[in-house]
Amino acid sequence: MRRYGKHTDEDDIRSRPNRKGTRPRTNIRPAHEDAAEGMVLTVDRGRLTCLVDDRTILAMKARELGRKAAVVGDRVALVGDLSGKKDTLARIVRIEERSSVLRRTADDDDPFERVVVANADQLAIVTALADPEPRPRLIDRCLVAAFDGGLTPLLVMTKSDLAPPDKLLELYGHLEIPYVVTSREELETGDAAQRVQEHLDGKITAFVGHSGVGKTTLVNALVPEDRRRTTGHVNAVTGRGRHTTTSALALPLAGEDSWVVDTPGVRSFGLAHIDPSRVIHAFPDLEPGTVDCPRACSHDEPDCALDQWVAEGHADPARLYSLRRLLATRERKEGD
Repeated sequence: MRRYGKHTDEDDIRSRPNRKGTRPRTNIRPAHEDAAEGMVLTVDRGRLTCLVDDRTILAMKARELGRKAAVVGDRVALVGDLSGKKDTLARIVRIEERSSVLRRTADDDDPFERVVVANADQLAIVTALADPEPRPRLIDRCLVAAFDGGLTPLLVMTKSDLAPPDKLLELYGHLEIPYVVTSREELETGDAAQRVQEHLDGKITAFVGHSGVGKTTLVNALVPEDRRRTTGHVNAVTGRGRHTTTSALALPLAGEDSWVVDTPGVRSFGLAHIDPSRVIHAFPDLEPGTVDCPRACSHDEPDCALDQWVAEGHADPARLYSLRRLLATRERKEGD
């Protein structure tokens, strides 16, 4: 290591630069008023593919956004090279306010929530009627997340050629959720996609479902020009499908302002982030009956005023049962 004596006026002495620099620090950040508006289509290892006008732009998050992350469906502001040419990269400098957010946690003990998709109008919950067997508890959890996040649920039942939909329709009929029943033959002929399409026009719809239920196959039928890799087989021993969709992807439909967001297959849907008191908002016919409830009422306890409200004929008892079934969802495992 080089050492210097008492006299350090040699010409080759290098002074350490001032790490704070000569420019005064400021909290003022550029407004980026000329930033272009875009929509996030997919996210892959820190790179975000965005749609700006009719071009797809590869972008990264600007440092000034800190820990705030953009997800599929986000409306963002971009600066930099917006040509969309190969080897170009833009910057996302602003994430606009979200109208809805679909969140989940890995399990009910996980404090870290994950945003699946932003600004979706509708959540299509895809479930097979057989192979694999339907999982009502997982459906319930998706419904709670949809109601909490401001999305309208749509129930899509596949493989009706293997089992009838009667039991599921009876279970969810009192929730007044729109539904579509499809068979494997209808998927091949395109009839299934046509009937599902009627519920998607003019909306951004996120598709969620257990692996192997035919979710991506249905998305491929809806958007044939942007086919994703088809779903894998269902394990004959576990009854579980293989994950073949590894990242969420927004795809445009033929209708104006119509999009589908295909998401990876889920095997659990944690609700650690859900405040149970917000679930009642999905039951406008029951909500007035909560006025006389005790403070911080869970709506599933002996003193709940909803029992008297329903007994007086203000609402269908089946609706109260459905509410309490959803409220109890966090305390049950999906496979129960």
